[in-house]
Amino acid sequence: MAETTTIRISRDTHARVTRLAAERHETIDETVSNAIRALRQDAMARDLAAEPTGDETAWLDADAG
Repeated sequence: MAETTTIRISRDTHARVTRLAAERHETIDETVSNAIRALRQDAMARDLAAEPTGDETAWLDADAG
């Protein structure tokens, strides 16, 4: 296992993560890593779904030649 550290979370959150990890047949570390990845992907999807700014539109419309 890689180097580890401790983070403080409530007992309720710990129980929820432990339960979720067991349901997914993963370690707690894998479950937390997957949750972080999903949150990052969600943020990227929101960014991509937003209307482009003026600068972005200009860049997209620029002549590539």
